[in-house]
Amino acid sequence: MNQFFPWFHHYGSIVVFLWLGLGLIALPIPEESVLIFLGVWIANGKLPLFPTIFAVYAGTCCGITGSYGLGLATNFCVNRRWSCYVGLTEKRFVIARHWFERIGKWALLIGYFIPGIRHLTGYVAGAVKLHYRQFSLYAYSGGLIWSSLFLTLGYVFSNRWYAIAAMLHSHAMSIFW
Repeated sequence: MNQFFPWFHHYGSIVVFLWLGLGLIALPIPEESVLIFLGVWIANGKLPLFPTIFAVYAGTCCGITGSYGLGLATNFCVNRRWSCYVGLTEKRFVIARHWFERIGKWALLIGYFIPGIRHLTGYVAGAVKLHYRQFSLYAYSGGLIWSSLFLTLGYVFSNRWYAIAAMLHSHAMSIFW
């Protein structure tokens, strides 16, 4: 992660915003690791506190909103063109929509903590046309909790981070070798 620090240091909050936004749209970016390292760098005075926090939250919100928008935009195409290939009938789609409105919206809140799921929840919410008000309430709250937790972990454990990373590395190497 240290090889990316010059990007974060030079371009600042713009890179933070883009990395988290694009990561939540489904690019293979390890968002939790990025957030932890940002917390460490904030604690060590290498990044400014408030612009970084703002960029983190804005990137998180824009990323999940982008995946929601993709779900809305591709809904018709997926339903009409490819639904027959995956067994998605109109009846099943209506059932999925009602399920998502009842309890699936909680997946927007909790899904951030499950890699892979967080990338799909916004898309599915858009595809089933979850009302934007419900989407924003659960998705943005989940994003705030998720990003705050990992930033705080990095910040609180910043003075022990290298020891923790070395320990994890040695244990991971013993598992695989």
